[in-house]
Amino acid sequence: MKFSDFKKNIDDGIKSTLVEDDSTERVKNLEAILNIVNTINRTLILDDVLELVLKNAIRLTNSERGFIVLQNANNELEYKLGLNSENETLLKESFEISTTVVEDVYINGQSIFIEGAQSDATYDPTKSILKLDLQTILCSPLITAGKKIGVIYVDSKHLHKINVREITGTFEILAGQAATAIRNAQLYDGQLNAYNALQEANAQLIQAERKVLKSGIDAEIGQSLQGLVHLALLETESLMRIIEKAQNDFLTKKEKVDELSFDRLKLKSKVAADSIRNIQKYAQVLLETSVMEINRDNGDLNRTIQSVIKYLSPLKKFLSINFKTELNQLPICRFDSEQMQHLFVHLITNSAEAKKDATVTIKSYLKNDNIFVEIADDGPGFPDNIRKDTSDAFNLSKHGYGLFLCKSIIDRHKGEIKLLPQEQGAAVQLTIPVIN
Repeated sequence: MKFSDFKKNIDDGIKSTLVEDDSTERVKNLEAILNIVNTINRTLILDDVLELVLKNAIRLTNSERGFIVLQNANNELEYKLGLNSENETLLKESFEISTTVVEDVYINGQSIFIEGAQSDATYDPTKSILKLDLQTILCSPLITAGKKIGVIYVDSKHLHKINVREITGTFEILAGQAATAIRNAQLYDGQLNAYNALQEANAQLIQAERKVLKSGIDAEIGQSLQGLVHLALLETESLMRIIEKAQNDFLTKKEKVDELSFDRLKLKSKVAADSIRNIQKYAQVLLETSVMEINRDNGDLNRTIQSVIKYLSPLKKFLSINFKTELNQLPICRFDSEQMQHLFVHLITNSAEAKKDATVTIKSYLKNDNIFVEIADDGPGFPDNIRKDTSDAFNLSKHGYGLFLCKSIIDRHKGEIKLLPQEQGAAVQLTIPVIN
């Protein structure tokens, strides 16, 4: 049902209550749906939308449990969320519902409502329905723009009197509006992932303009390569969307089509996009290695550390990172804030890639006219070959770009960088002389 038609039903229902008292329940249900739709449309975060839809579906139908399953990339139903009437999350292992009901609803695209499920002869009561002692089941497909994207299901051990005109009709309206909200959230999630991929790839470039760049071939090639890679990445992701739309059009028109060919095209596009992202990262490294001079300004290194944490925290890769700081008072000194920002981003990114929910602790203190900064995490730590020879960790040819770039920045500041031994996780210590 379109939202305009749905809203008109509410308005007509309210008017009719003056004449027909029997429609009071329907009007209340429609008003409840309107409130639910307004609520779920306030966010485009997929997990939030799923939770809001399921909570309200359980409450609206007075059910005990609810589940949402969505179609995945392989056109298979995949468990996404389960809740009980106390808004407690149900683990995937507890997803023991009648798969016959769910599959029938998804395949046929028609809702199924069962009261007295234990005695319903349509579905085999010897399996999950009997095992879970279910009595009332409401299940509707999630369909938007003519495309099935999943199923919403609620059930109860109590026998409810299902009023087809009110509860079932209202549940189907909710399913229709929920499908649109979920699909919008999925599209937004896809766009957000693409954006975050670019953001994460550019995490080392905190400011768009570089104050100091070597006017040489490395910088020129790096900048050109960045632009080409960005364009190729966007075009490849656009190709994936076109292929998906073409596949949907063919399937909707029921024309004969080799679905395997579409899957291969999508797989090749994904591989290409992933490869381009890796090329993009190397292009950034090429840009950073072109920085040969430093531009010193008076500044507070603690404030630089705090600005990096503030910048990284909202990014997808760092959402689960727990930052802890022990920043002691430091004197104002001269350093290149941009290059130091790059250095901190590198080290924190290493921690996030080693453990997505790592705790990163950053300490700063002054000792013997030198500023010390220690960055430690609780991840798996450095590989054994680096632990055996920590002085070799910054060798470009043996261990990659990250630590090499960090050492290059510290060397330009006449400082020192070294790995600290610890029982768990990785720790790096930076030393910078105070220069007024």
